[in-house]
Amino acid sequence: MLLRFGFVAMSVLLENCSPSRAVTFKAYSSLRERDPGAALDKVRQTARENLLNTLRLIRHSAANNVRVYRFSSKIIPLATHPELSGWDYIGELKETLGEIGQFVRDRGMRVSFHPDHYTLINTPREEVLEASIRDFAHHCRLLEAMGLDARAKLVTHVGGGYGDREKSLQQFLQNWERLPRLITDRITLENDDRTFTARDVLYLAEKLGLPVVLDLHHHLCHRDGGSSLEEITPRFLNTWRDTELSPKIHTSSPRGEKDRRSHHDYVDPDHLYPFLKLAREYGQDLDVMVEAKKKDQAMFRLVKDLCGFPGIKKIDEANLEFS
Repeated sequence: MLLRFGFVAMSVLLENCSPSRAVTFKAYSSLRERDPGAALDKVRQTARENLLNTLRLIRHSAANNVRVYRFSSKIIPLATHPELSGWDYIGELKETLGEIGQFVRDRGMRVSFHPDHYTLINTPREEVLEASIRDFAHHCRLLEAMGLDARAKLVTHVGGGYGDREKSLQQFLQNWERLPRLITDRITLENDDRTFTARDVLYLAEKLGLPVVLDLHHHLCHRDGGSSLEEITPRFLNTWRDTELSPKIHTSSPRGEKDRRSHHDYVDPDHLYPFLKLAREYGQDLDVMVEAKKKDQAMFRLVKDLCGFPGIKKIDEANLEFS
């Protein structure tokens, strides 16, 4: 069983390498009042810096044998804001986007986006659904500009409960019919820590033929009374059966007993190892996204720590064999 580890967006080991530098709409508007051209130039320059830092990050990843990476969803500031709808950022930035995609393909990396929490498929509000479709489409256009096919996924939660979880699950199915194919081909569903459990997500995924990203920390925080990992794991693994990808999980540890939902700086390997033992029984490789505050440093530490557990052998800094 091959275990490949990755991290989310930022590095704590590289200096001055944020892929998420922002330009707020307030700052943009203030500058636009004085000089409209300078306002857009500021957004353009920030986007270029974010993309160049993304290149640094994936090169850093490849140099350390990391093959699983999540792009920042803030990579293009104000990309979906209505006031900048005329800005052809794809056309202007296509060369760097293409360079990123070429590097990803050459190194056999698995990459993804995780659109922000306000991007909701199951919303009952028309204007929110329309904005969510625009945001998903924005991420898809970036991946297409990189030359990456549908194996580059968008990870998303089900959405809000809106006072009636069952009704909200059905609203998801209803709204799903509104999504264009370029979006639905890339969607993967993740369980959350407050509203929709892994069992809820599997219900939707199995109806729609979608893969599921199982978040172990969220499952610890929020699950149905009889919803065990022993029950969920084979169903979760099966959602990836018809894809060309290994099943993917998210792992993190609680910050503390009084703050179970927030992420710790690092991942306690004792929180992950029991699941790995369970998954090993099914003979499938796994990709593991580390969602700790210390980003790549936490990922490298987790790989090192797991080497001390029975059956686990180190391949390199970011990959393990579990036999």
